[in-house]
Amino acid sequence: MPAAAAPIISLVQKLVLYETRARYFLVGSNHAETKYRVLKIDRTEPKDLVIIDDRHVYTQQEVRELLGRLDLGNRTKMGQKGSSGLFRAVSAFGVVGFVRFLEGYYIVLITKRRKMADIGGHAIYKIEDTNMIYIPNDSVRITHPDEARYLRIFQNVDLSSNFYFSYSYDLSHSLQYNLTVLRMPLEMLKSETTQTRQESFDIFEDEGLITQGRSGVFGICSEPYMKYVWNGELLDIIKNTVHRDWLLYIIHGFCGQSKLLIYGRPVYVTLIARRSSKFAGTRFLKRGANCEGDVANEVETEQILCDASVMSFTAGSYSSYVQVRGSVPLYWSQDISTMMPKPPITLDQADPFAHVAALHFDQMLQRFGSPIIILNLVKEREKRKHERILSEELVAAVTYLNQFLPPEHTIIYIPWDMAKYTKSKLCNVLDRLNVIAESVVKKTGFFVNRPDSYCSILRPDEKWNELGGCVIPTGRLQTGVLRTNCVDCLDRTNTAQFMVGKCALAYQLYSLGLIDKPNLQFDTDAVRLFEELYEDHGDTLSLQYGGSQLVHRVKTYRKIAPWTQHSKDIMQTLSRYYSNAFSDADRQDSINLFLGVFHPTEGKPHLWELPTDFYLHHKNTMRLLATRRSYTYWWTPEVIKYLPLPYDEVICAANLKKLIVKKFHKYEEEIDIHNEFFRPHELSSFDDTFCLAMTSSARDFMPKTVGIDPSPFTVRKPDETGKSVLGNKSNREEAVLQRKTAASAPPPPSEEAASSSSEDDSGTDREDEGSVSQRSTPVKMTDTGDSAKVTENVVQPMKEVYGINLSEGLSEEDLSIYLRFEQLGQSQHRQDKSSQQFCSRCPDGVIKLGPQRQGTYQKPLVRILVVLVFLPRLGSMCTPMEKSSVYSYLYKHPSQLSHKTTSMKFSPQE
Repeated sequence: MPAAAAPIISLVQKLVLYETRARYFLVGSNHAETKYRVLKIDRTEPKDLVIIDDRHVYTQQEVRELLGRLDLGNRTKMGQKGSSGLFRAVSAFGVVGFVRFLEGYYIVLITKRRKMADIGGHAIYKIEDTNMIYIPNDSVRITHPDEARYLRIFQNVDLSSNFYFSYSYDLSHSLQYNLTVLRMPLEMLKSETTQTRQESFDIFEDEGLITQGRSGVFGICSEPYMKYVWNGELLDIIKNTVHRDWLLYIIHGFCGQSKLLIYGRPVYVTLIARRSSKFAGTRFLKRGANCEGDVANEVETEQILCDASVMSFTAGSYSSYVQVRGSVPLYWSQDISTMMPKPPITLDQADPFAHVAALHFDQMLQRFGSPIIILNLVKEREKRKHERILSEELVAAVTYLNQFLPPEHTIIYIPWDMAKYTKSKLCNVLDRLNVIAESVVKKTGFFVNRPDSYCSILRPDEKWNELGGCVIPTGRLQTGVLRTNCVDCLDRTNTAQFMVGKCALAYQLYSLGLIDKPNLQFDTDAVRLFEELYEDHGDTLSLQYGGSQLVHRVKTYRKIAPWTQHSKDIMQTLSRYYSNAFSDADRQDSINLFLGVFHPTEGKPHLWELPTDFYLHHKNTMRLLATRRSYTYWWTPEVIKYLPLPYDEVICAANLKKLIVKKFHKYEEEIDIHNEFFRPHELSSFDDTFCLAMTSSARDFMPKTVGIDPSPFTVRKPDETGKSVLGNKSNREEAVLQRKTAASAPPPPSEEAASSSSEDDSGTDREDEGSVSQRSTPVKMTDTGDSAKVTENVVQPMKEVYGINLSEGLSEEDLSIYLRFEQLGQSQHRQDKSSQQFCSRCPDGVIKLGPQRQGTYQKPLVRILVVLVFLPRLGSMCTPMEKSSVYSYLYKHPSQLSHKTTSMKFSPQE
């Protein structure tokens, strides 16, 4: 059996920073705390960073002995017991990086994290809190008056807001890339292992691997795609000094995960958005592209579908689809000094040979392959030229570039004035978008790691046979990508991406054998769950770039949004305008400092003294570029050779150099994702095990009544859902109440409809910037006086809950069975009338089962409830003993039942 490949899990997941007067000792361990690494950081250098990594893997006993010797050697007096020479400064979960302004270096540590998603057992965490520690000792510190201001600007980038990392999964790459790397041929893995051993200083690396033979497993670690890494500059100074386990790369954007329950089969839907760190900034201050082809507000969105019943990458079923948004790749900007809501669009530089667009599309061909599809949503007809300026220039650029490309790999341009169609009463915006989405997905295909199911081969679907992409023996590959843009790439773009994602989701579900046709309709639990994910995704990206949440949502374009949504749209527009006018400049300075675009230097102007940051982002303005590309052969030669496959995923010498391949024992901790996920070595608690509270289609969207098809692909009316459809999100106060009453009985459909309409009318779908949409049962709020109280939940009738009505009475056959076994029931189950009863009656007539005392009726309580409720319907399915036992109890306690639950009467003679 050939050796398998697995991602390498970082050995540094828990950190403790120890402090002495002259050194910092950073001790990192794996989660099981069986393997350790140690970094020594010098504190006597006022401005330089001196880090020593011996690259040795310590055991727990060795680390204790090392720390003991350090403690003993750093005490003020030899043999003194009262004072310690080694202090524990802080505990952490990872190193964000090192940064220096005008004084010495700081170390930024992750002190709090929260699990956000799980992909094949690989956990994805969100940074919740960080700690920034100054390294040099106070005795050698050289103070500078502007240091504190730079520190405040740097900390304006809130690392606790939508920054994500993983110890074992490369978030900067797509799932298709990560799984393609794991499927590399065995011969190439062996050759890469030999090269890695020659260049490695790792201890224990070669021990026992030659004799193990088949039990060895190849561990693979890929080089991150630095375009989507946000702490690359902070780690650059130690990149070549320390072991790779210390390097924890973080991305910025969005990560959300929901569970789609299909008749008990769990399917995870994950949405990951990676924001580019190149030419990054705020709305009006970053428009268009820079001289290197990087565009503003560039975000790569990936939707991942996986069967959660199987965790392994090799044995599980996984599918993904990637699409991109980004500003129009031209030299253009908007002047915000005029204080206008829509500043005029100006083209800053003439680019007749589409040089910047060529660089941008060359990057896309290298990462995604062909075809590149542009969906341009800007306005085309205007009384005064505004957005149309961008459309005309983009058409000219694409036309020029296409004349040199091979015909089968040309860039596809789709212009569609979405605003015009929205205003028209005759056109349905989403229907037109659905047609575009179908054509796009058919051209690009999607990724799935398993071959077509046998049923698809026997009964092929017409749409499935027309699907594009690349078909390989192990599944399908997505080739090419959709690039969507409007002016801001926020509201219109998010709706268009949702429609394309919805279409792709149908194909993904079909490929995994979960639906019989690749079609999904609105008003189903699956689409509502997916829409909620995309709205959270759009709100988050809009806050990062535009300063407010989405103004126009999917419901707006479906024209089912409540009338109160208009006032919220106005508030979001005002919030966006205020942010753009007053706070965006400070945010832009913080981003420039965090990403290393600006480096503070003694004797040069400070960041806040610069009139513009144009020269920081456009490097050709400061110096002439060494090489100049051809105006006709504008692509990279290696890229065009492998199209339609993306060059980054092709197995070639250049790409193999980006991989770190190492051979491990079969059960080595660095590649054992089973132990990493389930953690059998530690005492676990429910809070830690179930810390990931994701949306579930069964709990949050499926109807709470029996008799309705529980399939998440069934079209439902708004009053049939388990969640308010028109209301969008809840504010903080309602979220607390929802969590407290999540286990309570849901209201009947009529109450839900009234509740949802009252929420919409009162504006309770108001969004909070720091909260995520809650996943619990809506609670009806009534204002009484100064405070809002929760009304009592109305209990549903038996017919709604269980599908039957006990007031219909018992049949003669059931009554005869009761009379036959009544005496037997009395003799076998004698009860004391004064004892605690196991059945009680609520004021509204619903039977409740309570705790029973030893010696009372010993049948399982759940079974009793089933027999009691379903007895008239089940008939012969129940045993005579069960029927007689229940009838005996009802005979002895007729007062426990009211006319609402049954009409069965008993006389003393009976």
